[in-house]
Amino acid sequence: MRPTAFLLISCLPTLAAPPTFYKDVLPILQRHCQTCHRPGEIGPMPLVHLSEARKWSSQIVRRTGQREMPPWFADPRFGHFSNDPSLTADQIATLAAWAAAGTPEGNLADAPPPRKWAEGWQIPEPDQIVRMPRPVAIPAQGDIDYTYEIVHTGYTEDKWVQMSEIRPGSRSHVHHAVVYIRPPGSTWLAQAPVDKPFTRSGPKDSMDEHDPHNGAMASADLLLVYAPGSAPDQWPDNLAKLIPRGSDLIFQMHYTSNGHADKDQTEIGIRFARRPPEKRVLTLQLTNSHFVIPPGVPNHRVEARGTLPNDAVLLSFFPHLHLRGKEFTYNIVHPDKTGPDRFETLLDVHYNFYWQLSYRLAQPRELKAGTERQAVASFDNSKKNTHNPDPDEAVTWGDQTYDEMMVGFFDVAVAPDIDRIQFFDRSKR
Repeated sequence: MRPTAFLLISCLPTLAAPPTFYKDVLPILQRHCQTCHRPGEIGPMPLVHLSEARKWSSQIVRRTGQREMPPWFADPRFGHFSNDPSLTADQIATLAAWAAAGTPEGNLADAPPPRKWAEGWQIPEPDQIVRMPRPVAIPAQGDIDYTYEIVHTGYTEDKWVQMSEIRPGSRSHVHHAVVYIRPPGSTWLAQAPVDKPFTRSGPKDSMDEHDPHNGAMASADLLLVYAPGSAPDQWPDNLAKLIPRGSDLIFQMHYTSNGHADKDQTEIGIRFARRPPEKRVLTLQLTNSHFVIPPGVPNHRVEARGTLPNDAVLLSFFPHLHLRGKEFTYNIVHPDKTGPDRFETLLDVHYNFYWQLSYRLAQPRELKAGTERQAVASFDNSKKNTHNPDPDEAVTWGDQTYDEMMVGFFDVAVAPDIDRIQFFDRSKR
């Protein structure tokens, strides 16, 4: 009888050992979670050490299982993106199995080396930090006009920026921040004070950066846009943005009150390219500022179109809407085709105001001059939208969060000696 019993036991399948923290879970957290979930960053709790991951294991399983974390809102049917942090089905199953097994520790020798972070930054240690010269007092209540501060760079030579990151001083109050590059000779805000905060005055379109008819700031390039959840710029070695010598940096700050007064002194960290790049990065936009969203409508469509003035390489997208934003799509329009083939979708985003992400193409796309681009946004102004400030009101373009915007930012690469004015000169074709 004993040999028979031995034979039966030896034929049973060997059960796989449960995942352990150091071997299986920590590599996932390092690659997909710790950018935000570490001390000093926007994640509500750090996920660096075993004790932290154990404490939040049930939340990790729930949020990853529902694909709420890491945040990513691109429809997987369209495009591939180099900064997609999404977990695979196997990784999600590993986290669930680890929690179900009682969060075993495993062998410390199996742990990957700790990720090295620059303290206080997502990019490597900046070469320069440019801070708004004076803090801005933020009231506890009420609407707050856009606030600007102009900073002289003092650069005596051109500077190529390969990485940049905006760090708000009061993150809970910053709806968005934009740092513009104002080149020498620009008349935009020419009479505005330097090194102290000021708000907009005079006709709205005299300082409205989204107004396509505002020629005063047409030469100003965007260095970086910050919104909740957005990521720094980190371009590969052959790409960079240019700050021409003698330029100013203009901080445009949109604050929202939240019942608590505070002060903000936002800063931007900059890492310069170690050599001149092969291509210059420009940030452009497709914008529609003339729309009316009727009250109670669950799916209102707003469109913007434009043709590319010169050849360029398409790099990435950054859609921006407010609280009624529902979907945002970037298309290329093929005039020689009909039916569904006429519109080629490059990105389709289920929009989330609280996680405004950039989407970087895994394979940059060469576009010829004259290529027609289309951006389509849909807005939910109904009562079913739990973030809707007032479903009984018609909504138009405006600065405040209870207003709406429709801006489709996108980045392109051009020859290093081409600036914005030259790029939009259609005679250069």
